[in-house]
Parts: sequence; C-alpha cells; structure tokens
Amino acid sequence: MRRVILNLAMSLDGFIEGPNGEYDWCFNDQDYGMTEFLNNSDAIFLGRKSYETLLAAGPELFAALKLYVFTDTLTAVEGNAEIIRSADFEARVNEIRHSAGGNIWLFGGAQLVSAFIDHKQINEFILSVHPVILGGGKALFNIKERANLMFLGSESYSSGLIQLRYTFKPEFDMSMIDLLG
Repeated sequence: MRRVILNLAMSLDGFIEGPNGEYDWCFNDQDYGMTEFLNNSDAIFLGRKSYETLLAAGPELFAALKLYVFTDTLTAVEGNAEIIRSADFEARVNEIRHSAGGNIWLFGGAQLVSAFIDHKQINEFILSVHPVILGGGKALFNIKERANLMFLGSESYSSGLIQLRYTFKPEFDMSMIDLLG
C-alpha cells in the first residue's frame, strides 16, 4: 500500500501561513531532505487553494508528480491533475493508496490535512518547524478530536529548523484481553 506523508513547514507557534497568507518566512537555504523525499514520491494530495498557489508559482516544479486536487468548487484542472470531490473522498483515497506507485505527499492546506487526520489516512507526519513566531495566520491543525501521535525521530539543521517525524499511535482494543483469558 502506498504511504501518505504530510510534509509541511510550520512556524514555532503552529502556523502554515502568515497573517496575510505569506510564506516568506519559510527557509530555502538548504535542501532539508526534500530531494530524497520527492524522489520517493510520485503524487501529491492538495486542496484547491494549495493547487492555485502551486500553479501561480510554476507547475513545472512538480510536473513529474500526479496531482490530486480535493475541491468541490473547481470544475477543471490543468495537466497531470485530477479533481476529487468531498463525496468521493474516502473511496478515492483508498483506491489511490491501494494502486501501484510511490509515496503520496499530503501538501495541504489545513482543511484537507484535518480531513486526513479525521480519517486516519496519514502514515507519517514530517513537520519542519521554522524558528519564527508569526503571531497569527492559518493554523496547521483544525481538528475536533484528539489524535495521539507516536514520535519517530527528528533532525536539526544549522539554520535552527527542526524536522519532527510522527505517526498515529497504535490503538489497542482492550476487549481483546478477555479473549486471551
């Protein structure tokens, strides 16, 4: 089964965008593991706003990756992209995950990330925490129920950026203990 990996930059205070939607605080002075990450990925899950931002920045950056755009408002997408409607979310994500291919990069935005957390459809969280406090903006997490995570590791860089890796903590059915007795 293909792995869905959330790989996002965030500020120390948990924002993925500044108060005016800006990303100018994200470091680009080093690779931060992105080349290896992209070499192991062949698809991107992203929301409408992230898709539009990617198009404006230059879609050729990710031309080799299949784009799955989660939207109920767009009627068409360009190039190697496909629209997934909210009504088809669970069925299409499961179908894509069970198809042949590499890792799938869960790119964002925050609403899409929350939907993937709610459905427990993320295999790994890679959060690149930048040493900046924005004081406002778009928060990465907007979930309604607790999601317990298990720490997988971290890497620190000379810039002060720290990359944290997590996965969902396994949940055990305690009623199984009665069957063992």
